[in-house]
Amino acid sequence: MLAKGLKTRFERWLRHRLPRQPGPVVLSRRRLFILPTRFGYGYVVLIVLMVLGATNYANSMAFALAFLLAGIGLVAMYHTHANLARLEVDVTPPQPGFAGQKLHFALRLKNASQRPRYALRAGFTEASEGRAVDVPAHSSAHVALHVPAPQRGWLELPRFTISSEFPLGLFHAWAWVELDTRALVCPAPAGNALFPIGGGTRSGTRATTGFGMDEFAGLRAYRVGDPIRAVHWKSLARQADPLVKEFAAHIGGELWLTWDTLPGLETEARLSQLTRWLLAADARHQPYGLQLPGFSRAPALGNTHRRACLQALALYGLPDQP
Repeated sequence: MLAKGLKTRFERWLRHRLPRQPGPVVLSRRRLFILPTRFGYGYVVLIVLMVLGATNYANSMAFALAFLLAGIGLVAMYHTHANLARLEVDVTPPQPGFAGQKLHFALRLKNASQRPRYALRAGFTEASEGRAVDVPAHSSAHVALHVPAPQRGWLELPRFTISSEFPLGLFHAWAWVELDTRALVCPAPAGNALFPIGGGTRSGTRATTGFGMDEFAGLRAYRVGDPIRAVHWKSLARQADPLVKEFAAHIGGELWLTWDTLPGLETEARLSQLTRWLLAADARHQPYGLQLPGFSRAPALGNTHRRACLQALALYGLPDQP
């Protein structure tokens, strides 16, 4: 309970000191923290022992070596801190993803100074793990942060750190950053139902494409949610990635993906099936419309239409979010 209480108070203090804000963020000295690493603590113990030994034996050479090592340590602390100071951090929101996947937020580290920055790491703890990047003078570098998306809705980028132990690994400097950015998480495409027939098209004609129809339409790459019975098993002998058989029968008319087409399914199952239909129609460049309780969008194509429909599916039934 004590540790939990201390963590809560630290979180409140950190949010008050470093509030969430839109990028870019400059790592001022107010944002930077620095502590010795375990090698740094060992280095200090070594210097103390050398000073005690030099005092006991009145050895001036031992004193000189101890003070030289102490000076090197102080210089290393300065360079570790300066390696992060005045660095500019920004982020590019990722494209909409799907529940159950990881979204990749691309950080941009910009160095506007004349001094190169070395061995920078980004992560979600003080001891940031992952690939270290160097940022040359008057240049920038990119680092990816992978954030799990367990459920649909808006996914905010959690607070993360930029850290460095350059040049000697004796000190660990880091800065907490909390950028006001988010990404859209859509329902995971799933379900085995075929495209709607009759009631799915407002013009009274049919537009059906899916698995198990009479006319073979070809092969395509496997997507999450495709039924196992549709996998083209013979192609696995020639390539590692599985292919899926598609069958199609299309009779003119506009395609409507409606909530009432899937009676008896739970909310999340309906949303997953509608998402799968939407992605399949978009991949075939077939105009489609979406109708949910309280939302309707006429059949169309394009990135704007696709994003609007996916956002409606992702936010359906969720409380309003800023």
